[in-house]
This record gives sequence, structure tokens and C-alpha cells, in this order.
Amino acid sequence: MNKILPFIVVAQFLCTSLWFAGNAILPDILQAFDLPGSFLAHITSAVQFGFISGTLLFALFTIADRFSPSMVFFASSVLAAVFNLGVLLPGNEGAGILFFRFATGFFLAGIYPVGMKIASDYFQKGLGRSLGLLVGALVLGTAFPHLLKNFTSHLPWKLVIFTTSVLSVLGGFIILLGVPDGPFRKKACLFNWKAFLISFRDHHFRSAAFGYFGHMWELYTFWTFVPVMLFTYQQNFPAVNFNIPLLSFFIIASGGLACFISGWFSNEVGVKKLATICLMLSCICCLVSPWFLFVVPAYILIIFLVFWGMVVVADSPLFSTLVANNASPEYRGTALTIVNCIGFSITIISIQMINLAGPVFGKYIFMFLSIGPLISIAALLTKHRKV
Repeated sequence: MNKILPFIVVAQFLCTSLWFAGNAILPDILQAFDLPGSFLAHITSAVQFGFISGTLLFALFTIADRFSPSMVFFASSVLAAVFNLGVLLPGNEGAGILFFRFATGFFLAGIYPVGMKIASDYFQKGLGRSLGLLVGALVLGTAFPHLLKNFTSHLPWKLVIFTTSVLSVLGGFIILLGVPDGPFRKKACLFNWKAFLISFRDHHFRSAAFGYFGHMWELYTFWTFVPVMLFTYQQNFPAVNFNIPLLSFFIIASGGLACFISGWFSNEVGVKKLATICLMLSCICCLVSPWFLFVVPAYILIIFLVFWGMVVVADSPLFSTLVANNASPEYRGTALTIVNCIGFSITIISIQMINLAGPVFGKYIFMFLSIGPLISIAALLTKHRKV
């Protein structure tokens, strides 16, 4: 089984490179289609909304539990790649781009949570470490389009879209050919409308789920606005000339290393305790952001953003572990999917709030992201009464 994990991790990385493909080339899209700067929030929210719709459908029909997870992953990777290419169709406008990003997000629902389901079907012991690698792969995949944009800055922007689609198909074939269904998989044979509610009856599961929801309030909004933070600092300090695509990659990708570290030490420190520490550090970053983003020298800003990029996502594999371990085994895939669905719904609210309220609150706007970590900490530390 140890030979299986690298296949899952690499496939997850390749396929999730689709996630921020539009964000990495946003300036080119804005120029090519004459769109406003606020389109950043819309193009990100379109992917998130597609993912939400996909996870909801996958959960209601228990897709990952009733059918082969490997086949679901493969089919989703190919379909996501096809819709990703739709952005390149001639005659596209803003609405068309949003549709294709929505559809790409829809089939990412068959990749990210299903990848976690596949891992949980193979690794019941040491699941935290396995999910640490898996979520780390997601983080690297999310950051990768920014690096790709950096290396192809003198080439047509469409190359980023084409390359990420090819990588997604390749990732799908890796799972199809190299990862059969796991030995701990329990198939849910019957369609059950209440499947996604079964796990929520357990108070440990609910605690993990609500902790994850607060974590998601901050995570994707931070990732979305990293280039904006760098650009805003550059405007305030004209002497600074950032390589924004490259720095965005390193800031986001640093979270991949953090996920590996947190997953590795989860057994020694304790999953819940380590998640709480990460949340506290992330919350502090939110609260001190006005000073770092508008006062300190450039090199200190970069150090701060890399640290924030690490602690903002280090708890992701920990929450995934808590959710997977406390879900009903026969509906684990559905439980992971529905939790993802709700979590990503929250990201849309957070992203749009920052986008709309930013001009009003100015440099203090990212302090509002601290709401998420505070809710998560409360969920993890709340003691449940025995009934």
C-alpha cells in the first residue's frame, strides 16, 4: 500500500492544477475580454460554486460510495480538463468564461474529495500523514498555475489553460491504471437520501466539521487575494518591483510543506491540539495584517506572507483526518463530500465580502478573516455533554 500513496499524491497535484488556472492568467483575461478588475472575485467564486454544486450532487447520490472511486476520479479529471479548455473557445465573453470555470469546478468535486476517499480506503492507520501529503498536493496544484504563468510570461496566456488540462488528464490516467479500489472500501449499495446526515449525528464529527467550516472562511480568500496584496503593496511603495506570479506561487505553495509537516506530526502532538495551534497562529496573522501589508519593508512582508501561507492551510489535513475518522465508514465518501460542499459555500461568501467591503475598510479588510479561525477554535474546544 505504501506504493499506492505516491500515485494518489501525484494525481491529486496534477488534477488540482485546474483550480486556479484562471486566477493565474487573470490580467490577460481581463485585457483580452475587456473585463473589470472585480472579475477576480467572480472567476474564483465561479469555480467554488461549481465545486459546491458538484459536491452536493455527488453527496446526494453517494457517487463515491456506490461506484468505484478510481473510476469516478478518472472520469471527473477528463471532464474537468475538457471544460477548462472551454475558456479558449473563440467568441467567449465574461459569462462564457464564468460558465466554463463553473463546470471545471463542478468536476473537481470528483477529484479532491474523492482523492481523500481513496486514501482513506487504503490507510486507516496513519491517515493523518497520508492526508497531509494529499492536501499538500492540492496546495501545490493550486499554486502551480502561478509558477506556470511565470515561466510562460512571454508566451500566449492560453498555454496555461492548455497545459493544466493535459496535466489533469494525465492525473486521471495515473489513478485509473495505478490505483485500484482500496481494501478498506465499504460500498453503499442502496441510494439513501439521508446518507449525508448520518455522520452528523456524531458530536465528534460535528465538531470537526464546524472547525473545518471556520477554516475555509479564511483559506481560499487568502489564496485568492495574495496577488492583490502584493500588487497593493507595490502601489504604496513604487520603488518595489515584485514578480507577482512567482511570489504568489511560493506563498501559496509553502502551505504544501506545512500540510506535510502537520500531517507527519499529527500522531505525536494530537490532531485536534495541532489544528488549534495552527488556527491561533493564522488568526494572529489576520489581525496583524494591516501593519505587515502597509508598513514593513518588502522582505519582511514576504516572510510574513509565506508564514501566513503555511499556517492558513496546515490544519486542512488535520480537519480531513478528523472528519474521515469520525464519519460512518459506509458513507465516508459522502461525508467528506458534503463537508467540502458546505465549506466551499462559505468561501464564496468570504471572497465576495472582501471584494465588496475592501474599498470601505481599506487596509483593515483582511482582519475580518479572523472570524473563521475564531469559530474553528470554539468548535474544537467546546466540550460536549453526554446525553
